[in-house]
Amino acid sequence: MQSTPILTLPIVAAGVIAAARFATPAGAQAGAGANTLGVNRFALAAGERGSVDVLGTSVVEAGAAVAANATIQSNASGQAITWASGAKVAIALSAATAAGQMIEVMLIPNAA
Repeated sequence: MQSTPILTLPIVAAGVIAAARFATPAGAQAGAGANTLGVNRFALAAGERGSVDVLGTSVVEAGAAVAANATIQSNASGQAITWASGAKVAIALSAATAAGQMIEVMLIPNAA
C-alpha cells in the first residue's frame, strides 16, 4: 500500500491524534461526519507538531469494512468508514474487510 500526497501541511495537535486518522483544521482528531483537513501521518500528543496529508492519496485506518471505490467519511474515532451522512472526505482506493485495517484513499477537499 502506498501514499502519494500532493500537499502535506504542518499541524499542531489540540489533543491526542492517533496515527493514520482523519484530523480537523483545528488540530483535533476528526469526529463522526466531520469536515477534515486530511490524514494525520503519525500519532501526536496535545501540543506536538505533525504532518497531515491534505491532497493526493494517503493511508488511513478503517473503522469498519469498506469497499474499494466507496465514498468515505470519518467515524467518531477519526477512522475511515463508508459515507452515510456528513462530510465526504475521501474515496477508497483499496478495500478493508474489518476495522483496524489500513486502506489507501484519495482525499477530497471539504469545507464546513
